[in-house]
Amino acid sequence: MKKRKIASAIGYTKIETAQSGQRAPVLLASGRGREAERIIEIAKEEGIAIIEDTALAVLLDKSAKPGDFIPVQCWEAAAKALTFVMKTENAKKGKHGVLVT
Repeated sequence: MKKRKIASAIGYTKIETAQSGQRAPVLLASGRGREAERIIEIAKEEGIAIIEDTALAVLLDKSAKPGDFIPVQCWEAAAKALTFVMKTENAKKGKHGVLVT
């Protein structure tokens, strides 16, 4: 049986958390199947970094909806992915999001 694609896009917004005043990562988009394929296609067109971490993508898809801050249990994995991206050329171009598949 073919595994169904899943994709979750995360990034930072200008919204600050009420508790700390710090910026927190937000789920920008999430989808499965054809919707995931479209999200991946858009990320490629826009030059957004794509990182394969199926466990994180599934957890994000199940625990948040687009526009929500990502759940606390995802922070460490998301921080690693975003830190990696921030050190790449994308950061110099102002592209700070990451697509997790």
